[in-house]
This record gives sequence, structure tokens and C-alpha cells, in this order.
Amino acid sequence: MKNKIEQIRKQKGITQEDFAKMLGVSRQTISSLETGKYNPSIFLAYKIAKCFDMTIEQVFIFDTEELK
Repeated sequence: MKNKIEQIRKQKGITQEDFAKMLGVSRQTISSLETGKYNPSIFLAYKIAKCFDMTIEQVFIFDTEELK
């Protein structure tokens, strides 16, 4: 699953460290999310979207090809 976390975070002027603190996760988790090495739980995806004042669908890009 792809996401726009890095793009949105940078537009809002938030560092990885600060974003990690807001979410209660490590900076490494944010880095892994941004590079696509880690897919968040639905709970974390919801927290990320809410921090950006967006919906999950606005932050995360679900590719139906991944289901095949």
C-alpha cells in the first residue's frame, strides 16, 4: 500500500521526530511508513489521518492490483 505521509508531513512543516511523538511511535516507524516498508494497523492509519485532519483514503493509496 502506498501513502502520502512524507509529502503531507513536509507540507505541514513537521519533522519525522515530531510526527513520531504526536503518534506515540518511533521515528524509525515513520521512516518505514514513508518508504513503504511498513503498513500500519488500521488504528495507526486512523491516527495518522486525524493528525493531518484528513481521511484514511486521502493519506493511503489502496492498489487493487495488490489483491491479485
